Amino acid sequence: MSRDYESLHDPNAEYTMRELSAETMGTTGTRGGDRDVEITDVQTTMVDGNFPWTLVRVYTDAGVVGTGEAYWGAGVPELIERMKPFVIGENPLDIDRLYEHLIQKMSGEGSVEGVTVTAISGIEVALHDLAGKVLDVPAYQLLGGKYRDEMRVYCDCHTEEEADPEACADEAERVVDELGYDALKFDLDVPSGFEKDRANRHLRPGEIRHKAEIVETVTERVKDEADVSFDCHWTFSGGSAKRLADAIEEYDVWWLEDPVPPENLEVQEEVTKNTVTPIAVGENRYRVTELRRLIENQAVDIVAPDLPKVGGMRETRKIADVANQYYVPVAMHNVASPIATMAATHVGAAIPNSLAIEYHSYELGWWEDLVEEDVIEDGYIEVPEEPGLGVTLDMDAVEEHMVDGETLFDEA
Repeated sequence: MSRDYESLHDPNAEYTMRELSAETMGTTGTRGGDRDVEITDVQTTMVDGNFPWTLVRVYTDAGVVGTGEAYWGAGVPELIERMKPFVIGENPLDIDRLYEHLIQKMSGEGSVEGVTVTAISGIEVALHDLAGKVLDVPAYQLLGGKYRDEMRVYCDCHTEEEADPEACADEAERVVDELGYDALKFDLDVPSGFEKDRANRHLRPGEIRHKAEIVETVTERVKDEADVSFDCHWTFSGGSAKRLADAIEEYDVWWLEDPVPPENLEVQEEVTKNTVTPIAVGENRYRVTELRRLIENQAVDIVAPDLPKVGGMRETRKIADVANQYYVPVAMHNVASPIATMAATHVGAAIPNSLAIEYHSYELGWWEDLVEEDVIEDGYIEVPEEPGLGVTLDMDAVEEHMVDGETLFDEA
């Protein structure tokens, strides 16, 4: 084994990150002024929301700190700690170079997809916040500017009687009338009473009738006041998904999400091409290399990457650019805290084919307390003009809601 390979994969190797940068990624040089900044530390803490959100902070010798978020999941904080030596001493303005460097350094540990990509995403989002603050520009400016001043939000709705069509319609009406949303989503992978064996992914006729009744009742109740999508969570076989999509074609469905498991692209393509019901897919694929195949094969009508999971802000932008070549809109999946939600807002502002961003925490009364700024107003997010992401962590709220055993960021 060569010393070069060992140095690329050993955080305790004698080479410094700056020497590795010169050898493997090209020298960066001195740029002068306030842009000569070095990363000094990376820290994480987990907040116990409706998911255990992993917040990331990147610190510099200039006293400027960037805040990001990685998609929730076991092992993410440990992977970020593992990657810390690879970015300390580096200039945070080199977002693309540092991202590619982390992908290369972690290639032996799974940076093609999965939780390693998610961990890198958290650092990447924090770098955008940090670079925006150093350069005194909002994050969308780092992505090429903006197409819109506000982003539409779709509310992922739930009810204790999730299988009752009328209860779903009641909640849809409440969310539209009382909370001000004009875009909604409901689950369709709910019990119908007709199930025999859910493991085989086959939908019996009664199950399809029940799911179609939910779709009909909700869409008829809200009519043109809101767009409504429906999520299947990768539950059904290809044949059942096609029958379900066919059964709801007559209703005003915004999209049907993840009707089949994500692994087999050919099945996904078959389902999409055999219905006029719009099909949305994307949250369980990683980086532009995976989502590109969905788009180029026209296996998706609406692509739904999850920004703090898929690779970060610039990776999501790359996915949107490919989708735009096929006239496919982007509806970002999002179950995050206000940090990654605002990162998605900046990306959504910077791409032409942005449709909406998901909001999954409307039942969590303290979601917005995590930041000092207001985030969602009447179903929309105003794109901030403040530097970076434009939101500031409320450390008291973070401390109050931390996962047991976590420690607060060391601001020193």
